[in-house]
Amino acid sequence: MTCRELTDFILDYLEDALEPAQRARFEEHLAECAECRQFLGTYRATGQLVRDAMTPDKPAQAPADLIAAILDSRRRAS
Repeated sequence: MTCRELTDFILDYLEDALEPAQRARFEEHLAECAECRQFLGTYRATGQLVRDAMTPDKPAQAPADLIAAILDSRRRAS
């Protein structure tokens, strides 16, 4: 399997929709290709960010230093 083929099948892989032989080839390529492992990790993380953003009852988590900088900026502007 090539890197391009891996990207074509990544959603089916994550949804466990690949045939066993395709899944085996996909995982063999992942074992050999650090760039595709990194791409898969980024793809998963992006999906999680989208799911988190679309969950209305989940409070947003902002880093404390970002909140402090915003509040400080507002104080200076007043």
